[in-house]
Amino acid sequence: MDFNEYQRRALATDQNPRPEDAAGEASRDPRRHEVIPLLGLVGEVGGLLGEYKKLLRDGATHRKFRDEVAEELGDILWYVANVATKFNLTLSEIAEQNLTKVEDRWRDPERRRALYDEHLPANQRLPRRFEYGFEHRTIDGVTKLVLVDRLSGGSAGDPLTDNAYEDDGYRFHDVIHLALAACLGWSPVLRKLLRTKGRLEHRTPREVDEVEDGGRAQVIEEAIVAAAYVYASNHNYLDGVEAVDWQLLRHIKQLTSHVEVRNRTAKEWNDALLAGFSVWRKLREHGGGAARGDLVGGTLEFIPPRS
Repeated sequence: MDFNEYQRRALATDQNPRPEDAAGEASRDPRRHEVIPLLGLVGEVGGLLGEYKKLLRDGATHRKFRDEVAEELGDILWYVANVATKFNLTLSEIAEQNLTKVEDRWRDPERRRALYDEHLPANQRLPRRFEYGFEHRTIDGVTKLVLVDRLSGGSAGDPLTDNAYEDDGYRFHDVIHLALAACLGWSPVLRKLLRTKGRLEHRTPREVDEVEDGGRAQVIEEAIVAAAYVYASNHNYLDGVEAVDWQLLRHIKQLTSHVEVRNRTAKEWNDALLAGFSVWRKLREHGGGAARGDLVGGTLEFIPPRS
């Protein structure tokens, strides 16, 4: 039996049909046909939990556990089908969309994706390998964090502080931009930084440069890093975390839906953020150090401070 056949047959047993198909009392309440199956769904989930409670309590003596679970799941499925029908959805569409979502969330891509600038001249490509040092220096009497390009020499970007009343390590947040570059091959912010320093040319054609590396794309990246930082600060800076919440990943996917990085999966975003904050935590713990990235391998690693 396929999903759609089940949904059709389940509908034939619906005791609370749509108002246009009902008569008498049911027709006087236009929401009844929706509310009852929604409440029924909640009730059946409670019944499933009740059976599991009995298993915890009675152990192996709860001999009917498997049969009871099958019955409760069947009832849940009936209500799911009924709710879907009431909102003009089909179980097959729901199932397909759900598999697409969870595979995007949890499965690694079959192969490493081509980098977005792979086809461009070398002077328009992000460096395939980089190493940036995070060093504290006193500037005008204030201790600030300076990003230093260890491979080509010289500083990169503006000296930073936390811009906060308390030391929360935000000054190290550029490492998240580096993680996006290393793990996803995407960082309009890093591209701008390298162009400012004369180490990278604008991408061609001009339209691609304006859309993919322009101000709007840079704002999108900054918004992603800011949202990720707020989330991380509420979750122990992702220490011991294996997966970030779907709400954050969905927000990121929505922000990037019109730029080239839209083809990256939620799993790839998840792994990029975990890699970035793994290095971030070590930078903060050691008061500095370096981040070494490899765009070909999609990796970012921490390098301890020089002694």
